[in-house]
Amino acid sequence: MKKKLAIGATLLFSATALHAATFVYVSNAEDGDIGMYTLGADGALTPGAKFAAGGKPVMPMSVSPNKRYLYAAVRSKPFAAVAYSIDRKSGTLKEIGRGELAESFPYILADKTGNWLLGASYGANLVSVNPIGKDGKVGKPQQVIPTARNAHSIITDKTNRYAFVPHLGTDQVFQFKFDAKTGRLTANTPATVQMGQGTGPRHIIMSADNKFAYLLNELSATVTTLSLDAKTGLLKQVSEASALAPDSKLVPGAPRGAIGGPGGVKPPPRDVSNDIWASDLHLTPNGKFLYATERTGNQIGAMSVDAASGKLTYLSTTATEPQPRGFRIDPTGKYMVVTGEKSDTISVYAIGADGALKLLQKYPTGKGSNWVEIVNFD
Repeated sequence: MKKKLAIGATLLFSATALHAATFVYVSNAEDGDIGMYTLGADGALTPGAKFAAGGKPVMPMSVSPNKRYLYAAVRSKPFAAVAYSIDRKSGTLKEIGRGELAESFPYILADKTGNWLLGASYGANLVSVNPIGKDGKVGKPQQVIPTARNAHSIITDKTNRYAFVPHLGTDQVFQFKFDAKTGRLTANTPATVQMGQGTGPRHIIMSADNKFAYLLNELSATVTTLSLDAKTGLLKQVSEASALAPDSKLVPGAPRGAIGGPGGVKPPPRDVSNDIWASDLHLTPNGKFLYATERTGNQIGAMSVDAASGKLTYLSTTATEPQPRGFRIDPTGKYMVVTGEKSDTISVYAIGADGALKLLQKYPTGKGSNWVEIVNFD
């Protein structure tokens, strides 16, 4: 009898694991909505419903650590963080509230407690903190900090004690201490790390072991490896590698979309058709590979990662959606979903054991697709 029960329990567990739901959310800036898809174990996507954000463009998103809520930022006035509850079985989003944001944010982040929403504003040159209630709703900004030109993203390290903000306009990464109890950011000492002139720091991510940060530079498509001092929360540059193929003909770019010249003076118009314009980067869950997208060339660069030193080595380039703005790797590390702002489809790739990408299928999407979040209920 016990043996039969054990077999039954094993079969039940296997069936549950087999049908563990994985949902993909894609924000469509020009439509002002979020598209939902279900990701199968074979990498196939099943398109689902779309959920209005009540304003457009809707762009950056962030998922709460407990996976109960998804947050999306509306980048037109009145600037708002829209909070949705996520149905674990169907993936359906239900709007539960709208919180005031201090400015237009190209990047938002729910911290690791789920109690705070951090934001970085490219056009207003600032960062902010909004409280998140136990009901998942976003409150009014409790802290707004002027920083420097073109704050492009904000993350916390794995301990949630430190925060980092790349600034494209000044080629700096701002370093903060973060108090998760009060939600307050305070400048670390030193307050910034200076990057190479004209590189344009954009997005930054942490390694799983919290030893390294990887910084994507928009205007050079290089990825800088920085070591993190666990005691002080300070970053130090250790190496750098290009995410572009050695024979790439693209040239270094310049700031776009907001006043970015010296002294706040807008630079004169220029031909940007051959400019480097990097956008997003992510690591595989096992930390072996890093990928970075570049918009002008409609491409993804694959890089191998040395776990001990953090050093990156270029592997290959894969063609992808027109003007790829965002992408995400699923929790299993098997698949990648990529959006293109100038495309009416999204692409799903299989990630090989050697880091190579293989296109599986393209699926319809909305206008101006730009941000991807993947939520797995295992």
